[in-house]
Amino acid sequence: MNLTPAMKQYMDIKEQHPDCILFFRMGDFYEMFFEDAVIASRVLEITLTSRNKGREDSIPLCGIPYHAVSGYLAKLIGEGFKVALCEQMEDPREAKGVVKREVVRVVTPGLVMEAGSLSDKENNYIVAWHVEGDRYGLAFLDLSTGEFNVTQTEDHGDLITELLGLGFREAVFCETGEKDKILESLSDMKNNFITTRLNSKAFAYEGAFSVLKDHFSVDALKGVDFEIHRPMTRAAGALLAYLKDTQRDSLSHINRISWYHPRNYLVVDDTARRNLELFATIQDNRKEGSLFNVLDKTITAMGGRRLRRWMTYPLVCPERIGLRLAAVSELKGIQILRGELRDLLSEVYDLERLGSRVSMGVANGRDLVALGGSLETIPSLKGAIRDVESSMLSSIGESMDDLADITSLVERALVDDPPLSIREGNLIRKGYDDELDQLMSLSLDGKSWIAAMEERERKKTGIGTLKVGFNSIFGYYIEVTKANARNVPDDYVRKQTLVNAERYINEELKRYEETVLNAEESRKIREYDLFVSIRERIAQEIGRIQKTASLIADLDVLSALAEVADLYGYCRPDVNEGDVISISEGRHAVVERMGLADGFVANDTLLDGAANRFLIITGPNMAGKSTYIRQTAIIVLMAQMGSFVPARAAEIGVADRIFTRVGAGDSLARGQSTFMVEMMEVASILRNATPKSLILLDEVGRGTSTFDGLSIAWAVSEYIHDSERIGARTLFATHYHELTDIARTREGVKNYCVAVKEWGDRVIFLRKIVEGGTNRSYGIQVARLAGVPEAVILRAREVLHNLEKGELDGAGQPKLAGGGGLGSRKNPGQLSLFVNEED
Repeated sequence: MNLTPAMKQYMDIKEQHPDCILFFRMGDFYEMFFEDAVIASRVLEITLTSRNKGREDSIPLCGIPYHAVSGYLAKLIGEGFKVALCEQMEDPREAKGVVKREVVRVVTPGLVMEAGSLSDKENNYIVAWHVEGDRYGLAFLDLSTGEFNVTQTEDHGDLITELLGLGFREAVFCETGEKDKILESLSDMKNNFITTRLNSKAFAYEGAFSVLKDHFSVDALKGVDFEIHRPMTRAAGALLAYLKDTQRDSLSHINRISWYHPRNYLVVDDTARRNLELFATIQDNRKEGSLFNVLDKTITAMGGRRLRRWMTYPLVCPERIGLRLAAVSELKGIQILRGELRDLLSEVYDLERLGSRVSMGVANGRDLVALGGSLETIPSLKGAIRDVESSMLSSIGESMDDLADITSLVERALVDDPPLSIREGNLIRKGYDDELDQLMSLSLDGKSWIAAMEERERKKTGIGTLKVGFNSIFGYYIEVTKANARNVPDDYVRKQTLVNAERYINEELKRYEETVLNAEESRKIREYDLFVSIRERIAQEIGRIQKTASLIADLDVLSALAEVADLYGYCRPDVNEGDVISISEGRHAVVERMGLADGFVANDTLLDGAANRFLIITGPNMAGKSTYIRQTAIIVLMAQMGSFVPARAAEIGVADRIFTRVGAGDSLARGQSTFMVEMMEVASILRNATPKSLILLDEVGRGTSTFDGLSIAWAVSEYIHDSERIGARTLFATHYHELTDIARTREGVKNYCVAVKEWGDRVIFLRKIVEGGTNRSYGIQVARLAGVPEAVILRAREVLHNLEKGELDGAGQPKLAGGGGLGSRKNPGQLSLFVNEED
């Protein structure tokens, strides 16, 4: 194929980025060729054309305007594609030969900065992991905020729990390392992610550690022992190297690296997160109907992300929890203060992401104005919490930097409403730069100069209708009607002929045009240079911006939790190191907001490490057992994240983990039945639970035969109850009424049931948990409520009666099959030789 120099250049650059769609800048467009063009035209719904159309060497082609790149980029990233942005690195008018071009940035689902591709209240994580024997290193980073976290664990389950909780968009790992088992464990993730495989050299310890030391300051690396945590170091260094390779930028906003251990927080694995519907509903993965949706009264995007983090990583230290609760309590009690704070927060944009955009050199004029306007509210925020009693609120106010220097710079330098483009001028305020003011005056004074020239030329020629004008195609001109064309002076040169007029130019207007057009171009260049300089000056203060943004996020979450507590009547829990979980008139935070016709019935809960260690809750379906056990776990989690809770009073002895075995769905694609999934979850609980854990069990054993299921449920209950084994605080909702007999053999077991009122052969659920067991499931009554036909209900009652009398009749036939049924049996069975039968 005979390629032009530009196409040869394209092919060379594309070869370096084979897994990306290459946006190749040509003038005012990004062009795509070959297979990239075919894919992009389909995904972006733009016209696919070709170069050398009709010839054998035609090349598929499509393009998009450079100024509209964000929308198209968001669409491709949303579909999971990687995009390499290739820019012109020199002015085409000054280039000798083909214009120099380079890829300045690779954009992937995990490395996106554009607002259209980001969810305001969710982090956009890219993760990397590395495995050495039984040690698992994990690093994850949000390029849009600069947040960089690392951890290491010796437990495969802990790694999977962390990964599933992050909801990441891209995973980076060694192409020769352990990945298949990890990827298999991630196969049920609700959100899609792309994978990036790097060679083993990227994960070499010495090289990875060198990348980290070169990038971070000595202070930033303090507190993280990279020499001991080798797998973590490899993951972190490889991830940072990948960013440097794809972003071609200093990444100065990634200036801190935070180490944590998962067990230093309340561990809520993916099963528990899903069953408790913390962030999305089980049925259709909607945010509405989740706990996050109820609690999220945050005003800012930063606050929304911080709330999500507090929910993902609840605390286990009562002192730290107490600081949060005290702050929420004060804001709940002082409505005027809370209202003032929330009004001020409504004026704050996403400082974390704005700061990152500034640091990476992709912020435009509107970003800087939004940044400056947000910072203007800080003195008022500091003033509002100056005299508070809460030490956490006081610390936030004292630590908040008002960044007055940046606010002043933006206010002095930029116009109030700058355009989107930073290369077309009209960005910089008059009076900021003398050289720019002179260039601006040439353009702005044009109208008065034209009016003066117009007046001079009318007097000189005697043509009263003569006018001087300008258009973007022909530039400046003198227009004279054709009736007056004979009076035109000799120094006028015809420029354009219209139907009723002629347009001319003379030497004076020509000189002025050159001056103005040069001034206009010089003005745009000067404004661009000034803007870049301003942006770089602000970027130098990125650490101060990030610290203040983090404090504002905390303040937003605290005010949001206070707002929720006040709106919904939550109480302040007493959180301590003890074993007691005592909840008075507890409610389910989400279910009570659903507008139930009969209202929500509150219930008490008492769990401890002694006589009330293991509660067995029996009762019919639809009576509220599952809601009750879930609300207990949700109240514990809310208390440990520092929130007030839906109850009249609550004492919470901190839990180290929350386990749930609530329902199960078939994983047929992985060859796992409902019962297999159930038993795997039970096995995980039995391996990992401690006396400080909170365990929720719902219908364990129901996935197999009745006798097998009952046997397993009984054995599991004993194992969890016994203090020499686990001794964990447990709520077990079950239909196996036989399990209530465990209370006869184990001192820590208590029986509870859901109260019902029988009315004839019908039943009314009272939703109240009362002490004592039940020996009935009321399944037939529930079937009637569900609308099962009356004929089936009558037959079921008959079969139940037969079953309760015994399994077999004298002839060895199942008694449950006796009676008239829905149809009589064709073969009544053979008579017994040994048993006397009634005629």
